[in-house]
Amino acid sequence: MGLFRPWGLEHSAILAAVVALPAALGLGTRGNVGRTALVARVFALLLVGNELIWWSFRYREEGLGVHNLPLQLCDFGVWAAAAASFFRRQFCFEFAYFAGLAGGGMALLTPDLWAPWPSYPSVYYFLSHGLTVAAALFLVWGGGMRLTSWAVGRFLLAANAYAVLAGVVNAAFQTNYLYLCRKPEAPTILDYLGPWPWYLVFGEAIAAALCLLLWFPFSPRLRSRFAGLTGA
Repeated sequence: MGLFRPWGLEHSAILAAVVALPAALGLGTRGNVGRTALVARVFALLLVGNELIWWSFRYREEGLGVHNLPLQLCDFGVWAAAAASFFRRQFCFEFAYFAGLAGGGMALLTPDLWAPWPSYPSVYYFLSHGLTVAAALFLVWGGGMRLTSWAVGRFLLAANAYAVLAGVVNAAFQTNYLYLCRKPEAPTILDYLGPWPWYLVFGEAIAAALCLLLWFPFSPRLRSRFAGLTGA
């Protein structure tokens, strides 16, 4: 067991695999409905199986308490990605796409590890966030799923509604879900956004900007311009 080195060889390999895996699977299944559905369901089973194994480990070791419930936004992203992969529900896909790529992607880039590497909790951390991102990307590249015009607004509304509920839980039980009360102990982008509560305000603005950037490739105007340039 040792200290995880951000942007070291192992970290870079994990980030590369998170993108390369869905890209390769998307190319290999594109146009084949049966293979696409099979791979998507495998993603769903991996996401759910990884969570259940983790819950079995965590709650056996720590016990179930109000401070360690799976109530972070990325936890919901996992289940949204599993539901989108298995059932192809549009809202689940949109939630998984934004929560996965914006939230989970940031977690992968600036990992908030609470255990030595490569202990099981740290491996789980990368599996959980990595599978969510990979599943969302595969649904786009292989499954042909697309964001609608109001996807950003729906996601931000849902995320902020949940933040209000998380704030109530935090106030009642002195928890820190969604990092609403204090920043993570590990270095993250929040360290550059000022003290509480300003990092929440700036974090909200950055989240909205990231969602818009992630939605932009699906913009009808951009697609029509691209089609005009390519003659498609």
